[in-house]
Amino acid sequence: MANKVFVGSLSWDATEDQVRELFSQAGEITSIFIPVDKFSNKPKGFCFVEYGTDEETAKAIEMFNGQEFMGRNLVVNEARPREDRPRRFDDNRGGNDRGNFRRGGYSR
Repeated sequence: MANKVFVGSLSWDATEDQVRELFSQAGEITSIFIPVDKFSNKPKGFCFVEYGTDEETAKAIEMFNGQEFMGRNLVVNEARPREDRPRRFDDNRGGNDRGNFRRGGYSR
């Protein structure tokens, strides 16, 4: 088992300190990562919590999966490695073809 858990259905208002306070009940946290949207700079509604041992990780999953936190029921499970996704616009058109833009602009 990896030492990192995925926490889904997290409130967008949750701060790192609030997540740390809750999840530290399962053991010593080594890191917390809350991704934010690059355009709005707001949290995406999930995070990753890393523990020092497998036992702490299993305890966190058992304790917090389905538990209500800030008005939402958390989904907590073992974090999986990120999957390789195919590139978007990978059809030999040169990248960001946005409709009529490459063919002379927008209709006026």
